[in-house]
Amino acid sequence: MGKTAKGSDKYLHKIRNIGMIAHIDAGKTTLTERILYYTKRIHRIGEVHEGTATMDYMPEEQERGITITSACTSCHWQDKQINIIDTPGHVDFTIEVERALRVLDGAVGIFCAVGGVEPQSETVWKQSQKYRVPKIAFINKMDRIGANFENVLKEMKEKLGTNPVPLQIPWGTGSEFSGVIDLLDMKFLWFDPSSRGEEIEKKELTIEQKDMCIKWREKLIETLAEIDENILEKYLLEQDINKEDIKKAIKKNTLQLSITPVFVGSALKNIGVQPVLDGICEFLPSPLEVRQIQGIDPDTKEKKTFPVSTNSPFSALVFKITMESGRLLALLRVYSGSIKAGEKVYNSTQGIYQRIARLFTLHADRKERIDEARAGEIVGAAGLKDVRTGDTLCLDDNKIILEKISDYKSVISVALEPKNSAEGEKLIAALEKFLKEDPTLFMEVEEETGQIILSGMGELHLEIVQERLRREYKVEFRAGNPQVVYRETILKEASAKEVFLKELGDNMHYGCVELRVEPIDRDEQNKIMFEIDTTMYPEKLVNATETAIKDGLQSGVLKGSPINGVKVVILDMGEIKEESSEIGYHMAAASALKKALTKASPVLMEPIMSLEIYAPEEFVGDVISLIGSKGGKIENMFERGPDKVIQGLAPLRRLFGFSTELRSATQGRAGFVMKFEKFDVLD
Repeated sequence: MGKTAKGSDKYLHKIRNIGMIAHIDAGKTTLTERILYYTKRIHRIGEVHEGTATMDYMPEEQERGITITSACTSCHWQDKQINIIDTPGHVDFTIEVERALRVLDGAVGIFCAVGGVEPQSETVWKQSQKYRVPKIAFINKMDRIGANFENVLKEMKEKLGTNPVPLQIPWGTGSEFSGVIDLLDMKFLWFDPSSRGEEIEKKELTIEQKDMCIKWREKLIETLAEIDENILEKYLLEQDINKEDIKKAIKKNTLQLSITPVFVGSALKNIGVQPVLDGICEFLPSPLEVRQIQGIDPDTKEKKTFPVSTNSPFSALVFKITMESGRLLALLRVYSGSIKAGEKVYNSTQGIYQRIARLFTLHADRKERIDEARAGEIVGAAGLKDVRTGDTLCLDDNKIILEKISDYKSVISVALEPKNSAEGEKLIAALEKFLKEDPTLFMEVEEETGQIILSGMGELHLEIVQERLRREYKVEFRAGNPQVVYRETILKEASAKEVFLKELGDNMHYGCVELRVEPIDRDEQNKIMFEIDTTMYPEKLVNATETAIKDGLQSGVLKGSPINGVKVVILDMGEIKEESSEIGYHMAAASALKKALTKASPVLMEPIMSLEIYAPEEFVGDVISLIGSKGGKIENMFERGPDKVIQGLAPLRRLFGFSTELRSATQGRAGFVMKFEKFDVLD
């Protein structure tokens, strides 16, 4: 078994585990590329638009100029080790962000100075709030026409519910943007273009710059005085509030999620990147400064936690699986203790023993072998054959199960037909590897037709999987048109009773179940309740009844789609007879459930998508007309820079090919973002 390490934990103060989060095209990967360059992790700046960015290493990412999979790397700045996860900004790959935020201690939210707080920015910000991740913000692309620093701050307040606190302000916008004013040092920072921004000159402020700086600095101190007692006391007594006082208040309130420190610049123009690095080191937490991860003891089911220390028992969460040349690599966040390559661990989620053959630190698609992984670190582990995303690894003499990563519902599917049976076997084997890697992918094989139905989070998601199947596994197949994934629910309450008595083999099997089904909120998880005293029945019969109902809710009575928003109440389980058996109660419960659902006015629900379209004003009428033709409805409309933004809802089944139609209707001048909103009743 792995041993508990003894040693100093001083290194933990110097670790920063952070993520880059934002809407697509806000500049996450561009910023990360500069960070790696200025920290000497790479010696040449790659560009997203050229397909040469270090963190976008997949061919599909390089071709499209977008991030598809979270990439990990690490670098050093000042005396800190910064472990970075660069996350995707496209809604189809939301699970990648969720997995990263689950294991990170802090994050940098990147916002486009023109686009402001865009839809996916809201989504990832809310995900980070769920895990109570402290953040700093970087308002990027100040060199673009239409950049508006104050508008982004306003949207951060209104849309994200955060309290943005600028520590810098831009000097100029668009082509006039030439650098940033530091409100703490009260200096103008000029980033020398001839050194690709590596050389920074701190200049004294001009009179005009000073007037602007004083106004913003006063606003900064007033904001801090409202939430920090030390600053408030000095402010009221008109005492000097120095730089260290301000920094201390910023750190404390950032960790409490009371504020978000804001930096500004242009990553592409190499302006403002190093201050972000300083901000990561100064204001984002070390593993010792975040709340301790909670788990449960798998034996007692009681809450349990281990201190963040190498002297604690070992615990780690598998937050991602990748397949490299058919070999599985598990990405781990080590929360406590330490583990060495070659040691055995206990997978408490699955209840199995596994051996970690090799350990690595990661730099995008490259790996560097290490002998040991310690508390606070993010590493890769090879040799864990049957491991899955969300599994907890620990020691068998001190077990813990950490909180799992959220599940996601697929909204779209595609039928894959292999050329022949040999290709079919090859295709299924390849897809099984993808399913391990990506928990938002689902596969089923239709028995009658032999068709493989692959379901995922969106058209782009399924396109990428198909491209990778052909490129990485050389599989030949034909893909049908994408189909939406339906759900079923009920409109009214209904009851049913079923008695099962049948001879199977040499034995008679008896079961009796009476139950009631009720509609609940359609977004809620299904509920199963017993209105009877279950202690009056053998535990195995109660479990068989509950299992049958759980299984039955996976396949509805209309199209066999999963059921949402239903409460099942077991009213009676009859009297126990000699022939009572698990099979009998399983069959009785399944049959009673089906009968009750059929009587409860079952209906189909389809995925409803949230649309945000930005277009020049002269095309607003065309856009509204197009949304109407798709069975959609307009929810909101407002201005963002030179464009109008139209927000609405529409059924996914009507939106295939929407991007082409939108380009045609607006002469290619509109853009849009679509994300899953909810399942709702079919019109």
